[in-house]
Amino acid sequence: MQWLLYAFISAAASALTAIFGKLGVEGVPSTLATAIRTLVVLVGLWSIVFLMREQSAIPAISRRSLVYLTLSGMATGVAWFAYYRALQLGPASRVAPIDKLSLPLTIVIAALWLGEPMSWRVVGGVGLMTVGALLTLS
Repeated sequence: MQWLLYAFISAAASALTAIFGKLGVEGVPSTLATAIRTLVVLVGLWSIVFLMREQSAIPAISRRSLVYLTLSGMATGVAWFAYYRALQLGPASRVAPIDKLSLPLTIVIAALWLGEPMSWRVVGGVGLMTVGALLTLS
């Protein structure tokens, strides 16, 4: 259940991302703000890779993994660009819940593409998350 701890840390960090991003994008072009954020992530994560001595695993990465990691990176870039632009144009309290529609989308895509199970509880939860996010629009 160690994944659960990291999932909660991720949720808390994501919440701070919205608040810090909204404050940081004031008076800064959203693309530049995204680039600065990306640079911070890049330096921070490569530092952790070297501290944990994981760089030796680079040659063993399969072509398939590289393709999917590249696609994931591209999707992240698009998501961050759009997120910072949305934060620049709208209130964080409305942008963040819509951004979190990624949760139900991930569950549906995981079921369809990865074959992950979808119980009635999962379907109900996806429905509630979607309705909850959409209610913030009004």
